[in-house]
Amino acid sequence: MVTPGATTEVGPAPRHPGWRERWLALRNRLVASPGFQRWAAGFPFTRRIARRNTRALFDLCAGFVYAQVLFACVRFDLFGLLRDGPLSPETIARRLGLPPDRGLTLLRAAASLNLIRRLPDGRFALADLGAALIGNPSIALMIEHHAMLYADLADPVALLRGEAEPTRLASYWPYADGGSTAPVDPESVAAYSGLMAASQALIAADVLDALPLAGRTCLMDVGGGEGVFLAHAARRHPDLALRLLDLPPVAERAGTRLAAEGLGDRVCCLGQTFLDGPLPPGADVITLVRVVHDHDDASAMALLRAAHAALPPGGLLAIAEPFAGTAGAEPVGDAYLGFYLLAMGSGRPRSARELSELLVQAGFSGIRERQTRRPLLARLLTAGR
Repeated sequence: MVTPGATTEVGPAPRHPGWRERWLALRNRLVASPGFQRWAAGFPFTRRIARRNTRALFDLCAGFVYAQVLFACVRFDLFGLLRDGPLSPETIARRLGLPPDRGLTLLRAAASLNLIRRLPDGRFALADLGAALIGNPSIALMIEHHAMLYADLADPVALLRGEAEPTRLASYWPYADGGSTAPVDPESVAAYSGLMAASQALIAADVLDALPLAGRTCLMDVGGGEGVFLAHAARRHPDLALRLLDLPPVAERAGTRLAAEGLGDRVCCLGQTFLDGPLPPGADVITLVRVVHDHDDASAMALLRAAHAALPPGGLLAIAEPFAGTAGAEPVGDAYLGFYLLAMGSGRPRSARELSELLVQAGFSGIRERQTRRPLLARLLTAGR
């Protein structure tokens, strides 16, 4: 009985799971059963799937060990040692300063990860992955840099709860506190901007291959680091005026680097953050290369609105970075980059859809994704003013 004048709380109607949810629940109960696991490992039609899943779970558990094997190879310069040809395990161990048995432990581990290969005569040679690392020294720098990330992830639960601060990565990246212009130690600037410069070389050509610059007159690269991207752009587009904007000490380093490359007259380096005030006008293209994902939503929106205000009608904004949800590379955005930025203390990976929504809110239109050669490293969104 309901008393007149009384109010009743009506909760949401019970939700009945659909057939997909019921099937998923049944499947999960089966897969979780030890008896089913033993049966699936022996049944001919499920044996391959069961073994593949077992290997995948073990790789997740052992992933840190694999990464440390790679780190040891880089620190010992094993791939450089094998650059000129195969060597015996005894020779390698001697040159690395390791006892023969421990040297062989490293070599076998590296071979199991397809970094090197063991030849029929017992010598070891480079495999494709090891050779690729020689051709991309910036990857070796990133591998060395990951020592800080691994230290910050020593207790991931504390990191997720916000109990692991300050992290090493937050101290390493001086803009992780939201764009502060407080004085930064010169050695710190040299370390992080040098790493950015090396790693940016990996993607500069890919982005420029996909970025439509025909008919444009001036490109401003916001957060441009030491100018690696603009140096590539300068060589491809000799008639394009170029500007770089970054923290004052970084912009100073960029000016020195670009002058040494003979590009001092082509690139104007500006020292400020986008939080200092409006971006300087005059460019009809603004690029944000691996910049937006470093900032939380409020700062990212402020940056996009500043870019919109600085561009003329018909101007173009380009965002290039790894996206969340990239097909075939989901762990790169959502696992690796998600936890890296969490440890850094600022930003998050975003999908193309999330970035598009931010661009619309900032006033942009004509948003389009342009295909890059290696989406795992960088995808590209452009938007019109």
